Amino acid sequence: MTTTNEITIDGPLERVFALASRVEAWPEILPHYRAVDVLEPGERSRLVSMHCVRDFGPLPFPCRWRAKQELRPEEGKILFEHVGGPTRGMRVEWRLESTPQGVRTVIWHELVPRVPLVGRAYTDWVVGPVFVHAIAGRTLATIKALVEREVRS
Repeated sequence: MTTTNEITIDGPLERVFALASRVEAWPEILPHYRAVDVLEPGERSRLVSMHCVRDFGPLPFPCRWRAKQELRPEEGKILFEHVGGPTRGMRVEWRLESTPQGVRTVIWHELVPRVPLVGRAYTDWVVGPVFVHAIAGRTLATIKALVEREVRS
C-alpha cells in the first residue's frame, strides 16, 4: 500500500515544519488527535505513541500506533517508521519544499503487508484509503488553515 497526500500552504516553511514536527502538540491543534506521548525523547530522533480518531459520522474509530520519528530540517523532511500497532512496518515521509506558490507539503506512506495476498487487499482497500489517506488529508488541511490564518493576522 502506498498513498500520498499533497497540499500547498501559503506561509513560511519553518512554521509548517515546526507544526508538523512537534507531534506532541498535535492534540492541541488537530481535532482528530487525542494523545501523543514522547516515550523516548531526542533532539532529532525519538519514539512516540500516537492516538487519533477516524470519524465515520457518529461512529469514531480509534487508531493507535508507536513510531520512531526522525527530524531532518535541513532537508525539509520528517520521517516516521511505525514500530507498534496494526500499521507496524509502515514508513512515512513528510516532504516540505518552498515554491513560488507556498510550501509544497507531501505526506507519503508505504506499508508492505505481513500477509501477502489477504494483507495486500486489506491494506490497499481499507487501511490506505479509509484510514491513512483520510487522516493525513485532515492533518494537512488543518495545518494549512492554521499557518494561513497566522500569515493573514
